[in-house]
Amino acid sequence: MTKRVIVIGSGFAGLAAATSLAAKGYEVHILEKNAATGGRARKLETAGFVFDMGPSWYWMPEVFEQYFARFGKKVSDYYDLYRLDPSYSIFFSKDHVMQVPASREALFDLFEQYEPGSSPRLEKFLKEAAYKYEVGMKEFVFKPGNSILEFADFRVIASLFRLQMFQSMSSHVRRLFKNEHLIKMLEFPVLFLGATPEKTPALYSLMNHADLTLGTWYPMGGMSKIIEGMERLATQLGVKISLNQEVRSIKVSNGHARAVITDTETYEADIVVGGADYHHVEQQLLAPDYRQYTEKYWDKRTMAPSSLLFYLGINRRLKNLDHHNLFFDEDFRQHAIDIYETPQWPEKPLFYACVPSVTDASMAPEGCENLFLLIPLAPGLEDTESLREKYFNIIMDRLENLTGQNIRKYIIYKRSFAHRDFVKDYHAYKGNAYGLANTLLQTAFLKPKLRSNKVANLFFTGQLTTPGPGVPPSLISGQVVANEIYENFKP
Repeated sequence: MTKRVIVIGSGFAGLAAATSLAAKGYEVHILEKNAATGGRARKLETAGFVFDMGPSWYWMPEVFEQYFARFGKKVSDYYDLYRLDPSYSIFFSKDHVMQVPASREALFDLFEQYEPGSSPRLEKFLKEAAYKYEVGMKEFVFKPGNSILEFADFRVIASLFRLQMFQSMSSHVRRLFKNEHLIKMLEFPVLFLGATPEKTPALYSLMNHADLTLGTWYPMGGMSKIIEGMERLATQLGVKISLNQEVRSIKVSNGHARAVITDTETYEADIVVGGADYHHVEQQLLAPDYRQYTEKYWDKRTMAPSSLLFYLGINRRLKNLDHHNLFFDEDFRQHAIDIYETPQWPEKPLFYACVPSVTDASMAPEGCENLFLLIPLAPGLEDTESLREKYFNIIMDRLENLTGQNIRKYIIYKRSFAHRDFVKDYHAYKGNAYGLANTLLQTAFLKPKLRSNKVANLFFTGQLTTPGPGVPPSLISGQVVANEIYENFKP
C-alpha cells in the first residue's frame, strides 16, 4: 500500500519535500496553519499593493532551475526572471551612494574607482569565492549531515584549508582590500549568517560569488510567484494541501508517529515531516519522551537574526531609490555586535529598503510605490508597539534625509512585523526570522538532525536543520529530507 506522508508546513522546505516525495510515489498531504501557503514567503495584498512578507532577494538561480528540472519543468514555466542592474545600492551618506553593477567589467571599474590597483585582487577574491561555492554545492549542501563520516573524503579534507574554514571573513577581506566602503560591501552578505564578520569563516565568501558573479534577480510578480509555482507543481503531482490546519500534536506509539492531530482533524500517517519550526515541532508537538533535544540545548543554539519589518504603501513615486537599497550610513560593526554579541535594540541601526515597484508595476497601484523596510535584530528581544514606532521614526528620518524627499506624509498603508509576529504566525523560536546561524560549530553534521532518533518515521526540514538558513538552502533541505525518507521507507 502506498505510504502516507504528512508534511507540517508549506514553506519552501515543506513544499520541496512534498513535491519530491509525491514524484517518488508517496501519498502526500501538507497541513498549513495559516490561510495561505508559503510560510515566511507569503504575500500580503491590500489596496492594490502586493507585498512579499519575507524573502525579497533572489540569489543562486541555478538552485531553482535544478529544483524544477527534477520534475521536467523550467523556472520559466512558472515565473519570469529579470536580472537587476544595479544589483543593489549602498547609501554611505547623502552624497555617497554606491551602485553595485551587474556586469563584471563594470564591477572591476567600480573597485578601481574606490581603490586603484584593486581589480587584480578582486579577480583573485572572486576566483576563490567561486571555488568555495562549487565545492560547497557539490560536496556539502546536499549531504544530510547524519555523521562526520559523510565528510571523510580526501577531496573534502584536502580542501579545508583552501576553503578557508579556519580564517575569518573579516581578515580574508581586509588582507586584500583597504577601502572601508568596499570592505562593507563584501562583508554585507554574511550579516545574516549568525556572527560578526570577525567570527564568520572565510568559507562564506562563497556568498560573494552568489552576489557579484551569479547576480541578483527578481521574479516578476514578487517572490511569492516561486511559492505559487511550487504549489501548482505540488497539485499537479497529486499533493493535497489543507490550509488553516494548526497542528496540535503528533501521536506516537511504539516509537513511530501514527497520526498528526489538528484543531479539527486527525490525519493518520506512515511518515511525518516537520517543515514548521524544528523547535516547535519537537518541543510542543511531541510528548517529552520523544524529544531528541532539551530546552537547554535549544537555548544554547546561536540563532540567525530576527527582523523588524515595515510594509508601506506610498501614494506617489519615490526618487533616488533602486529596487534593493542598503543603508550603511552608521557603524556596520556596532550593529553586528548588537545582534550577535550583546543582544539589544541597536542605537543606530543599519537598515534595508526594497522598492519592487521600481522594477515591477504590478506591485503597486499606478503612480504609487511599494516600500518594504527591514532592520536586522537579535532574536529574543522585547517587542512592543512603542519600540516599533521608535525605530520606524529613526529609519524614516534617515531615509528621507538620505534620499532628499518627504515620504511619511504620503503613506496610505502601513503594517509592521517583528518578533512576536514571527512567533504567532510561524512558531519561530525566539522570534527568529532566518533560522539557525551558520557558525562553524553549527555546520553540517553539527546541526539538529534531519531524522529523529526517538521517533523512527519522523523527519525535519527547513532553516533550523541541514543545510541552513535562506531560501535556496531551504529549497535544498526539502529535497535532501525526501531522499532520506526514500532511502529508509520506500513508497
